[in-house]
Amino acid sequence: MTRSTTDEAAAPQLPSPKERRRLREAKSLSEEQVAAAVGVTRATVRSWETGRTSPRGRKRALYAKLLIAPEPEALATTTPAAAMTAPTPVPTAPETVPESAAEPTPVPSAEPTPEPAPEGFPEAAPETAPEVKAMTVVTEPDTDTDTDTGAEAAGERRLSPAEAFDELYAATAPGLVRQAYLLTGRRALARESVERAFQLAWHRWPEVAVDRDPAGWVRAAAYEYAMSPWHRLRRAHRHPDAPPTEPGKQALFDALLDLPPVYRRTLLLYDGVGLDLPETAAETEASTPAAAGRLMTARAAVAERLPEVASAATPAEQSALLHDRLGGLARAEHVPVPQPARAVRTGSEDRARLWTRAAVAGVALLIAVTGLTLHTAPTHYEPPLSPAERVGGVPPRGGPQKLTTQDLKLQKTLREQVAHGPERLIPQLR
Repeated sequence: MTRSTTDEAAAPQLPSPKERRRLREAKSLSEEQVAAAVGVTRATVRSWETGRTSPRGRKRALYAKLLIAPEPEALATTTPAAAMTAPTPVPTAPETVPESAAEPTPVPSAEPTPEPAPEGFPEAAPETAPEVKAMTVVTEPDTDTDTDTGAEAAGERRLSPAEAFDELYAATAPGLVRQAYLLTGRRALARESVERAFQLAWHRWPEVAVDRDPAGWVRAAAYEYAMSPWHRLRRAHRHPDAPPTEPGKQALFDALLDLPPVYRRTLLLYDGVGLDLPETAAETEASTPAAAGRLMTARAAVAERLPEVASAATPAEQSALLHDRLGGLARAEHVPVPQPARAVRTGSEDRARLWTRAAVAGVALLIAVTGLTLHTAPTHYEPPLSPAERVGGVPPRGGPQKLTTQDLKLQKTLREQVAHGPERLIPQLR
């Protein structure tokens, strides 16, 4: 048995991701406190609680002890560990800098100051849609009047699942369509991506409704669908739409489409939507230094096309300038408006109903074919007929044989010739 197998077997068992979050909130601990106690970043703790990753080694033991142990003991035990294993700071510059960049831009800090999002990105920051986060979804009527009074006093809105979905859709769908257009350069594909993402969200609404960031969940689903390489096989989405006519917007549009998809997504999330670097790294499934390197490379490529971006004095000014340019490009283009929320919900239900019926029809067809096969199959073994073979050594058939040509010729000759011998004796009676 190898050492890794032994370590995995001896590692403490962790609860499910949802249970981890519940235990942390039950102990009144924030993500920052847990991250400082274990020695990781806040984005890593969030990744553990969403189930994307799982801790290993000493961090797994500290995390399990922090969640399972009582609150005073857990904090007393994990506080010294935080001093020994402090989180790794974000480097000021990536390890590799592209050669094409004449003047490398310093890497932005891990926690930049959030900036107001333009009109094209209505869900740029979590605070932009407070009505979506303050909602309380209920599936059954509550008869407890005291509970209802307390919820109303706290300022929470009790919404049905459909109403909560409609509010989330109305708050985030228009901005997501513009973002998807900047990712793909195709208006129809951008609208289709957002609608498919919301259909998937409605199909998995019990999971999305309790998520800490429903808008981020839908945004990640829309980005994944929009950037799928299989769209190249579709004739309608094989080529991007016509670029803008204005030179500045056309240069930015071409620069975005020339970037690799991962770099384009990183630039849009950080400079367009306004996420910080750890959140950008978590959504792109990369480490924070890797996300910083991608952001620098993408900015350098865009700065080659846009002189005003290259002439920015500080990284903050460069980020603000790209933020404005991306928002202006998204607002300037005539991006199609997504369908109403009710149409998206019914489309998701129709799609689920269609797949259910197709699965039932496939199972019924399989049962029918199996029954027909059992009915027509033979019930006993029938040996196959052996092929014919030539048999030798059999004696010729007895009896008069057919006269050959030589025999017929001799018979004819005897009949035609006159006999010259003695008279034949004729027997007489006495």
